[in-house]
Amino acid sequence: MHAVSGRPMVGPYPQSSAELLVGMGCFWGAERCFWQLDGVWVTAVGYAAGQTVSPSYEEVCSGQTGHNEVVRVIYDPAALPLPELLRHFWQNHNPTQGMRQGNDRGSQYRSGIYLESAKERQLATRSRDAYQVELSAAGYPQITTEILELPVFYAAESYHQQYLHKNPGGYCGLGGTGIGCA
Repeated sequence: MHAVSGRPMVGPYPQSSAELLVGMGCFWGAERCFWQLDGVWVTAVGYAAGQTVSPSYEEVCSGQTGHNEVVRVIYDPAALPLPELLRHFWQNHNPTQGMRQGNDRGSQYRSGIYLESAKERQLATRSRDAYQVELSAAGYPQITTEILELPVFYAAESYHQQYLHKNPGGYCGLGGTGIGCA
């Protein structure tokens, strides 16, 4: 059960819900960014976009699995449209840092958006391009965010789930660019 919402973290989810996976650096702070939004049914942290089946945290941290630390966001698109979720994604981390986010370094901390349909990925690409215009005007380098088809999601260990709710003084690691986006 989700420690904040009290909802089951494993489906079945409401029939009208949609899924988004995002990588924004350390998944603890990224998860908190999304569980607070109206229209989000439930969140969970885990690993995705690598080649190792059912990796552990230690394996992912080794850099040998290819996995990214991600947040699974199950949301109601009627209450919280994908463009709004994407805006939240872009504004809450720095998508120009490559294989790191702040002091966290390694391929598991890369920026990524993982979506089910080609239409959703096209929407994410358009939002990236619009945000790049704003970042470039502010002197930031190119966005390095990968936008890929929704991969298999492997839930992280239970002690990682809603970590910052259970440990309010815990490390967050997120820092946005301070640039708004359309």
